[in-house]
Amino acid sequence: MIILFLASKADADFVKPMEDIFKEFGVGTKTVMASAHKVPDKVVEMVREINAMTEPTVVITVVGMSNGLGGVVAGTCIHPVINCPPHKDLTEYHTDIHSSLRMPSDVPALTVIHPKNAALAAVRILAESDAGLRKKIEERMAKIRAGY
Repeated sequence: MIILFLASKADADFVKPMEDIFKEFGVGTKTVMASAHKVPDKVVEMVREINAMTEPTVVITVVGMSNGLGGVVAGTCIHPVINCPPHKDLTEYHTDIHSSLRMPSDVPALTVIHPKNAALAAVRILAESDAGLRKKIEERMAKIRAGY
């Protein structure tokens, strides 16, 4: 299961390439939305619900500007967390990326810039415990190699 944890509705278009990857691999997703800066109690409660999930799960946080969400989720979630900060241009990228990269100790969040690559990373994490998913990844990689 992949949880797409968005900070706001403004981030919804950014995750479309991720959703395409999850469909390709047949991986279930759930999208949730809350701002760590505006409603931190709600975020922590949502993470408690995610932590109660017993199936293999990866959380992808999508938030621009100051990424409080990725840190709060990674600091409270038992599942792997990948930050994928959206950016409209190079200026936004340079300004916003550091809040996703610089996490305090004991807040293990990975950061992947490209939404498609964030999705592929999440699928590969899940494939560590799913032989069928691993086979799909191997087949996709073989197809890519055959094209070059």
